[in-house]
Amino acid sequence: MVLSIRKWASKLFFIVVFTVVLLVVTGGYRFLIDAISPVHPYREPRGEALKVFVTDPKSPEGGHLADRLRWFYWYGE
Repeated sequence: MVLSIRKWASKLFFIVVFTVVLLVVTGGYRFLIDAISPVHPYREPRGEALKVFVTDPKSPEGGHLADRLRWFYWYGE
């Protein structure tokens, strides 16, 4: 069995180049996601801003069937 060093070197070179390109592309993707993504919605407001939380209204437990269906389709509960 004859082992060719050139063949193994070219395969190793391909693997190294592929790994480096993969890391550069994934790093660039992460950078773009961080640059494009909206501001974190749960951070503390700055300045005179107020953070307001809206709670969902109570479920119509004893209501009519139509009310319960509307609730289900609107809120998914």
